[in-house]
Amino acid sequence: MNKSLFLFTSFLLLLTCIFGQNKQDDELTKKLNEILSAKFKTTAPGCEVLVAKKGKIVYKKAFGSADLELNVPMQPDMLFKLGSITKQFTAVAILQLFEQGKISLQDSLQRYVKGFPSKGNTITIENLLTHTSGIKDFFEIDYPQPYMERRDYTPEQLIDSFKNIPLEFEPGTKFKYSNSGYFILGYIIEQVSGKSFQTYIKENILTPLSLNHTYFDSLNNIIPNKVSGYRQDGLEYRNADFWSSAVTYSAGGLVSNVDDLFKWHQGLYAYKILRKETLEKAFKPFTLQNGTLSNYGYGWFLKTSNGIKSIEHAGGLPGFLTNEIYFTNDDIFISILSNCECSPVDELSITLSGLALGKALQNAVKVNSKILAEYIGTYVLTIDSTKKIDVVKEKDRLVAKVSNNETIPLIFQSDTKFQFKNLLDADCEFVKENGKVAKFNVIQNGGHFVWIKTK
Repeated sequence: MNKSLFLFTSFLLLLTCIFGQNKQDDELTKKLNEILSAKFKTTAPGCEVLVAKKGKIVYKKAFGSADLELNVPMQPDMLFKLGSITKQFTAVAILQLFEQGKISLQDSLQRYVKGFPSKGNTITIENLLTHTSGIKDFFEIDYPQPYMERRDYTPEQLIDSFKNIPLEFEPGTKFKYSNSGYFILGYIIEQVSGKSFQTYIKENILTPLSLNHTYFDSLNNIIPNKVSGYRQDGLEYRNADFWSSAVTYSAGGLVSNVDDLFKWHQGLYAYKILRKETLEKAFKPFTLQNGTLSNYGYGWFLKTSNGIKSIEHAGGLPGFLTNEIYFTNDDIFISILSNCECSPVDELSITLSGLALGKALQNAVKVNSKILAEYIGTYVLTIDSTKKIDVVKEKDRLVAKVSNNETIPLIFQSDTKFQFKNLLDADCEFVKENGKVAKFNVIQNGGHFVWIKTK
């Protein structure tokens, strides 16, 4: 083949690839528009969605209303409260201080939080990062004064409010999501850097990455293009309950949009604010003392669903639900931000991810109806008998009815193994004893939970 013919053939192949990719992206856009426009009406709270493939944005659009009282349509550059996506920024700030040699991840928190009781255990910075500290989530504490989330605290005051609560388990032995740990990390950043948490994040993360539309939530500050948050009460929408920004702090206090979240993602993987070897530490699951792996690293959940690996984190605050997902092998980034607690963000995340990947995250197989009939019954959690699940048959499938009357379909991967629909990080299996179904086991985040069949 002569040089001219070779170049022409190569050019044709390139055009074919580009045309094929553009056609796929056009089909993706069409499907996403259909799904999202059906879910989010112009007269209801809405969402903002971004999908990027191989570093290029292929879809970005907004649906619904940003403000129901003023009838403001949602726009794709508007800002939302991120909730727990903030934890990524907090974790990276801690890793920056680690890179600079100012802290060790094995340092005890008492080194930086004076007066915090050890309770007979060493609680390390790594335990705080990985939700393995055993420190009770302060949102789960029954405080004598109501509405603690509406009050303004200094970081020291809020830490003082939960520091004497007994540990829920020995540090490093279990995973249990705890906002307390990330609140303490924000305070540690202040103690080590000599700056407020907000100032440190702005100077060392937001400004270097040009995240010009990312702010810390504040009741007093005017934040341009910030949407209003809502909840649903029957058929009516209500304004979201008020929470003080003092309680969200380093565990959930940031406000941003999908563009800045994508810039944040790109900046991390360009190693602009952390070295490659340091960032990779954040994406390794923590090994519990019994040798099992949790599904959490430093500030990110680490999942494998139907053989597809992802690094992700969701967020939730009154009036807002958010999610950010990166599929590492496919180089696909997805962000969904919504301004209502009622939004089906989990369901949408799985649906949109499957469309972008061209492969379902939950793979279902058909199970014989006689086998399904054996699983019908009531199951009680062994460690908390107040929690029960009724497995019932609806048409040709099984569903779980949980305590709040929510109905969740069971997605089977084999005759015995299943997942709950839209819950990707829990692997479940029915178990027989003496020829009869006796229980089902749930493996989630290094924990083993047993549900006994009672009838």
